[in-house]
Amino acid sequence: MRREDQEAFDTLFTAAKYHVAAMVYASRVTPLEAILMSILVEHQKAIAQLKGRIRELEAATSQGTGIRGQGPASE
Repeated sequence: MRREDQEAFDTLFTAAKYHVAAMVYASRVTPLEAILMSILVEHQKAIAQLKGRIRELEAATSQGTGIRGQGPASE
């Protein structure tokens, strides 16, 4: 596996580890299903966060007030 692919793969399994307790309680689920569902949950959370950020940026752009988190004060 290429290095960048291995890093992405490792990141997926790191995200799945956040849901180990839930996986243990869902004993009917096969380990692979639990891992894949955990990865999907983390991806869904990231998508929701990114959509929220896009809405913020669009609102700031349409109001002409600038973009939150940009500039010297936020560094």
